[in-house]
Amino acid sequence: MLDITLLRKQPEEVRKGIAAKNGDPKLVDRFLELDARWRALTKEAEEMRAEQKKLGEAKKIDEAKALKEKAEAKSEELKRTEKEREEALRRMPNLPLADVPRGKSAEENIVLREVGVKTEFDFKPKEYLEIGERLGIIDVKHAAKSSGTRFGALEEEAVLLEFALVRLAFDALVKEGFTPIIPPVLVGAKMMQGMGFVDAPKDAEEAYYIEKDDLFLVGTSEQSVIPLHAGHSFSAKDLPHRHVAFSTCFRREAGSHGKDTKGILRVHQFDKVEMLSITAPEDSEKEHQFLLSVSEKLMQALNIPYRVVALCGGDLSRPSAKTYDIEAWLPGSGQYRETHSVSNTTDFQARRLGIKYGSERGTGFAHVLNGTALAIGRALIAILENYQQKDGSVKIPDALQSQMSGMKEIKRASK
Repeated sequence: MLDITLLRKQPEEVRKGIAAKNGDPKLVDRFLELDARWRALTKEAEEMRAEQKKLGEAKKIDEAKALKEKAEAKSEELKRTEKEREEALRRMPNLPLADVPRGKSAEENIVLREVGVKTEFDFKPKEYLEIGERLGIIDVKHAAKSSGTRFGALEEEAVLLEFALVRLAFDALVKEGFTPIIPPVLVGAKMMQGMGFVDAPKDAEEAYYIEKDDLFLVGTSEQSVIPLHAGHSFSAKDLPHRHVAFSTCFRREAGSHGKDTKGILRVHQFDKVEMLSITAPEDSEKEHQFLLSVSEKLMQALNIPYRVVALCGGDLSRPSAKTYDIEAWLPGSGQYRETHSVSNTTDFQARRLGIKYGSERGTGFAHVLNGTALAIGRALIAILENYQQKDGSVKIPDALQSQMSGMKEIKRASK
């Protein structure tokens, strides 16, 4: 959530930031109205309690009793106002950092750089689904039969390729000082709200919610990893605190009707290796660049052409203050598609979850960052399209061959 002091002292700056994310600046006015009422009621309630105590000490029982009833009513009004005030605060998104590009939608994102040479072929390259189905390693037909649309099954060499990708990412990140973790894929509603992913109706629609148990299926690993540190205060010397997490993730894709309904690009269930970092505020920009560099190194290890994109304010998620996407070149479809997202949420999530740090200069809320190491399904797609051969086979990237018992290519379905 946002800093209340900032809202009180610089409301116009907050309005501008919310507007830059396509939010409603009037949320600020609503909060300030409730905040003023809350402060006034708090003062009145305190004064009533003090007066009630004096009356009690003076043995003025009837007057004390009458004042007690008024104080209880005032207390109930205070509780209602406090709840409304908290809800108003939670409805506001994180503010974009000053260097985030201005823009209303993804069309206004800025390409920062292109890396690698686009793969060239002496034949017309195919799209990944045709390649995968011909090789017998991707099955969406039977997955749809058992589970419905936006599901796919990986088979045979694709399974080996997935675990090779996971191992590639974990080996690289453990060397960089990340602590490996496999977190729960179910997270309590309170913690999911603390992460800032279900405050807006649009965001809530994306999540799978189990009402009976008040649990959400995670849509990304940080939703269950960062809450592990809720209420914790780190020593500055222990920061940055980094995790590399593997988890299966779930998204309803509620806002993508008609988009990529076939295949495994945009699915309800997918596996991902994610980087998480908790750091001191003064180091978060440096840490953001570091996470981005790790994502890029993994793409370079796979020798997949890509570009880095700075998201504009209107394309940022609610918790994010700044995000970079990495988009892989897919020669079969002749376009770049997102494979990674690396974000700095500043203190937005830390405030909600009570994650702090302490140093010689005092204590404060930490900054929380996250970034894709490898989204397995999309990495598979990029490999199939960039490493396809004229005879229908697919070469295995050099970086993965040792994890696949020396296998150099996927030739054909073994069935």
